[in-house]
Amino acid sequence: MDTATPAVTVALHDGASVIASSGQVDARRHGELLLPAVDRVLAEAGVKLDAVTGVVVGVGPGPYTGLRVGLVTAATFGSALAVPVHGICTLDGLAYAAGQDGLEGPFAVATDARRKEVYWARYEDARTRTGDPAVDRPADIAEALAGLPVVGQGAVLYPEAFPDARGPEHVAAGALAALAAERLAAGQELLEPQPLYLRRPDAQVPKNYKVVTPK
Repeated sequence: MDTATPAVTVALHDGASVIASSGQVDARRHGELLLPAVDRVLAEAGVKLDAVTGVVVGVGPGPYTGLRVGLVTAATFGSALAVPVHGICTLDGLAYAAGQDGLEGPFAVATDARRKEVYWARYEDARTRTGDPAVDRPADIAEALAGLPVVGQGAVLYPEAFPDARGPEHVAAGALAALAAERLAAGQELLEPQPLYLRRPDAQVPKNYKVVTPK
């Protein structure tokens, strides 16, 4: 599952392929949409939740509120089912999906970070990220990414900085699951299911906030 972008996306993977998936784009309703999406995917696959043997969750980067919905839900499932919970960088999932669609590297991935910024990373190919994810204003990285295709909603939102925008625009849980299955089969360690925020939350306690305590 992934809630690091406006997409609320869930998939069920059997270790070889995706057997059911769901995706909705709504930046303000992650908490409302995620569990019904899980129910739909399980019903489509004809299995119960207790059949799940592991959970993969996108760790971002992403805005604080949406990202934590998926991470908390994944942790809850892991605890309730006593199964491992693995993290995958959301940008890696987008890169992998772009590769499945036929895009060859090098290229970059950019998602909407709000505040007129993007979360982004550069890739040698669909499986190989060449540096850590970062958050920047599009104009500040346009020269560094000049000539590269850029995958994701960030490219669509800022065409003046990223003229060669490519799909997919949003991450899909099926791609995250397939990438995780591939890495696990190769004996690679996945990330801890901890949020990759890259900056402070949009909502903050006002400065000079006065704490009132009873006498």
